Amino acid sequence: MIIKKYDHDYGRRQLMKNLAAGAAAGVLMPLSKVFAAEGDLAKVYPDELMSVSAYTKGKVNEGDYLNADNVDHVKDLLDPIVFDQVKTMGRRILIRPTTKDFSAMFPAEFYERTLSNLRDGVSAVFDKNGNVKTNKGGNWTGGLPFPDPRTGPEVQANLAMSWGRADYNQYAVQDIVVNPDGSTAYDYEFIWAELQMEARMDGKAFMGKDDLIRLQTVFFTSTQDVAGSSFLSTWYYDQRKFPDLYGYLPQFRRVRQFPTNQRFEPLIPGVTWFLTDPWAAGDPMLTWGDYKIIARKPMLGGFNAKWNGDKDNWQADTHGGPQGTTFWDTDFEMAPEVIILESKPTGYPRAPVGRRLAYIDVRNNMYCGNIRFDRQDKPWVNFETNFGQYKLGDKVEYGPDGKSPAWSWTNINSFDAQTGRNSRITHNKENKGGYKSDFRADQEKAYSRYFTQQALQRLGQV
Repeated sequence: MIIKKYDHDYGRRQLMKNLAAGAAAGVLMPLSKVFAAEGDLAKVYPDELMSVSAYTKGKVNEGDYLNADNVDHVKDLLDPIVFDQVKTMGRRILIRPTTKDFSAMFPAEFYERTLSNLRDGVSAVFDKNGNVKTNKGGNWTGGLPFPDPRTGPEVQANLAMSWGRADYNQYAVQDIVVNPDGSTAYDYEFIWAELQMEARMDGKAFMGKDDLIRLQTVFFTSTQDVAGSSFLSTWYYDQRKFPDLYGYLPQFRRVRQFPTNQRFEPLIPGVTWFLTDPWAAGDPMLTWGDYKIIARKPMLGGFNAKWNGDKDNWQADTHGGPQGTTFWDTDFEMAPEVIILESKPTGYPRAPVGRRLAYIDVRNNMYCGNIRFDRQDKPWVNFETNFGQYKLGDKVEYGPDGKSPAWSWTNINSFDAQTGRNSRITHNKENKGGYKSDFRADQEKAYSRYFTQQALQRLGQV
């Protein structure tokens, strides 16, 4: 007779105890200790939290597709909107094995910076205003501020300080808006570019601008009615301040400033997402509040998802809905410990949003989705995002060092649960006009090309 040290429900019970006690991540031992030692994740969690097969006792296994017939077995592992999509809308999701290699869950430079901070005793603290600083004084110098977050603000800071976890990211994006009947309402293409000004991998402020955290530009290349429209957000390091937002609209042929406290409306017609949604941190951190960890639990999500490097323009196939076009083909894996973070838009008294729930994997402190609720606390939009390494077999897209695989988001289902519309968003290799995704751009040239008011005007006239 074999006596098991841990029964089947031990891991889940321990995660609930840890939540109540405000304890560190991990069950069998602290996750932070294994992370710092680049050790084996299996030392941290029992089998039931490392395998959907063990969790469901074989009712759902790695390699299976979730569908309407088996999804009830994992209902407690899914956010409620995804569960409903699978149960009632024909969505199916491939289940992949749980990733155990920490280095595959980050951009290489960001991972190494985080490890070097741990080795050198560099940690993050909040100043009297709630902004992130180092324990040695000064602005945060790059990497993950709180590798083992225990409070809601620490969880949010991990998302807010560096969206794409690199000094520069340039994404060629396509947003196809699908109606409830499966027809296409809109098909937009744009470039989304992010330049970190602080919290960079070299620990220095870009061009000495230490009052800023990032610059971010959106430039539309199609459809014809929006092509040439561009928007530049200047984000301050002080997270109490709203970004400055400038835009160029071709029909007016000039750059104008837009109000930035109106962040709860579509940037362009028809899309289901607002500026507040991306990265589960689309607004300055301190313009939201009441950050609260409401659960620590295992979950299925788009953690470490497959990159579609074998597909034309990196674009996944579609399925589900009335015409088989509503959802991207995606794969989920079981994350052994996910933080569910609740927050509220405290700095926006007229916001139509009541609260947000974000689902964050403690292995790398990145979200897989966030649901915003309306003022009546009804689920509104789920901004489900898939992240992973840009490596598939012998196909690799390299990151900034030119030798390690890039790591980024691959695709998004931004689903409006109240209207049934889905913005099917994909990270393409290239958009119309020859604009490409780029992880290794010359950052000074990128600054001149995308991140000034003069750049907005030039882009609009191309």
